[in-house]
Amino acid sequence: MEDKKNKVRNIFDSIAFRYDFLNHLLSFGTDFYWRNKALKFTGVNKNSILLDVACGTGDFAIAAKNMGVNKIFGADFSFNMLKLFNQKSEWIKGRNVQMVAENISIKNNSVTNITVAFGVRNFYNIQDGFNSFFSVLKENGKATILEFRLPTNPLFKFLYKFYFKNILPVIGGIISGDKEAYKYLPRSVEEFDEKINLPELLRNSGFKKIEQHSLTFGIVQVIIATK
Repeated sequence: MEDKKNKVRNIFDSIAFRYDFLNHLLSFGTDFYWRNKALKFTGVNKNSILLDVACGTGDFAIAAKNMGVNKIFGADFSFNMLKLFNQKSEWIKGRNVQMVAENISIKNNSVTNITVAFGVRNFYNIQDGFNSFFSVLKENGKATILEFRLPTNPLFKFLYKFYFKNILPVIGGIISGDKEAYKYLPRSVEEFDEKINLPELLRNSGFKKIEQHSLTFGIVQVIIATK
């Protein structure tokens, strides 16, 4: 677990300076739509107190701010990601902290919403992460997970795998300068999709209601768990 934690931190520290550009390029800009759609499903508003876990450079938090959320906190294990988030979000009321999902250092029952975009598969212990989510959320609070998945349609699945394994690593590696990082990312998606049942893990942590939504031909899922 410690090896995975350090590996993931090193990867994201390495690619942080090109992370936003590559996210938008490699998703053809659809990542903006995915974040906004997930937040609309969740129903965040001006009264929400949001913790954005595995926040990266803060695009999910910034999208929430644009929807009226005023109190936002960011958490990520990558120092370089948080540094860029701070540069982009000086106007957000809150603070960004270097920490892992499995050990969230804020008070229990203190936030109404937790968001995590494309980060759960990088947790070193997903169950512990969700237990931590459950603890810090207020009653009826929501954890919103935005994550890749393998499409069920055979044609889309083939195209998706081809793009992820043959095109994304080449473009990502050239632009970021870290080929290994963009080989790890597609590998982690496939392994995660085959082995991890997110709704089951969320129920194990005590969440009482689970919603699931599928976006863009099934390549992205939104899961909303209510405490």
